[in-house]
Amino acid sequence: MQYRTLGRTGIRVSPYALGALMFATSVGNPDPDDSARIIHRALDAGINFIDTADVYGDSEEVVGRALKGRRDDVVLATKVSLPMGEGPNQRGASRRWITKAVEDSLRRLETDYIDVYQLQRPDPDTDVEETLSVLSDLIRSGKVRAIGSSTTPASDIVEAQWAAERRGLERFRTEQPPYSLLNRGIERDVLPVAQQYGVGTLVWGPLGQGILTGRVRRGRSSDLRRAAFVRHVSDERRIDAVERLISLAEEAGMPLTHLAMAFTTAHPGVTSAIVGPRTMEHLEDLLAGAEVSLSDDILDRIDAIVPPGTDVGALDQGYVPPALRAPGLRRRPAGERAAA
Repeated sequence: MQYRTLGRTGIRVSPYALGALMFATSVGNPDPDDSARIIHRALDAGINFIDTADVYGDSEEVVGRALKGRRDDVVLATKVSLPMGEGPNQRGASRRWITKAVEDSLRRLETDYIDVYQLQRPDPDTDVEETLSVLSDLIRSGKVRAIGSSTTPASDIVEAQWAAERRGLERFRTEQPPYSLLNRGIERDVLPVAQQYGVGTLVWGPLGQGILTGRVRRGRSSDLRRAAFVRHVSDERRIDAVERLISLAEEAGMPLTHLAMAFTTAHPGVTSAIVGPRTMEHLEDLLAGAEVSLSDDILDRIDAIVPPGTDVGALDQGYVPPALRAPGLRRRPAGERAAA
């Protein structure tokens, strides 16, 4: 395994990171012991980065138990900010919530420190200086080693870097954006900005949330086990691109999963790609392609199918900024429009 430096943290991580969403018994593997075996197999294969989140059901507990005796060998990341309850303050990036949420994650993970603590989504209701201030305190206390963000627009990444410099606070050292053969939008701004500021990137969804496994073909969507995939396969543009990518992978003599993973890790701005196996079979398939390298010709042909910096259809769980969610932020009041 060829390890890479996570931004400018000095932490060395594997090009594959193990995503732990599928270890939650409510949404993924119902057998925690089987999940532990998958985790141990990944560690034995050289994967040293595990990414989870407080909102992933009991994933943190499953990971914490599996890491007993091996904690110091792992770069452990978790996330905060998405709703953890019905209360209005059980979410977000305020000092009040983060101070509680980190203690809960530490307890569930059965550890006394988190290597990378990340905001799972931006919180437009909280001043970024407030968030960076409490995260800086966590670093100084030794409970957190580095901090990061996830699915953050490039402009917000820049603003957070400037705010940290203005206030003498800890900087976000990582960003976790979506990236795959089908969703290349971050090549336009997020990846260049991350490279400029020395931010490590941990990309999620490299298999397009399942559509790039090779099992999704035109006319075969009824075979899908997870209902979330149905929304993806209803987009004909994505299916057209997938069919062309499958043909390219076959010509190159590799499964589509290997083509997809090799593509995401080939970008110089990408540190690690997060894989989320639910079964040992899924993990073994991904590990088999860990050393695959794509030629310039293959990369050029991928560019011809999905041009650089473009997205083919929307990706579930992406971040939609307030300016797009709230009509009032993009429309003048009716009276002003009438006057114009």
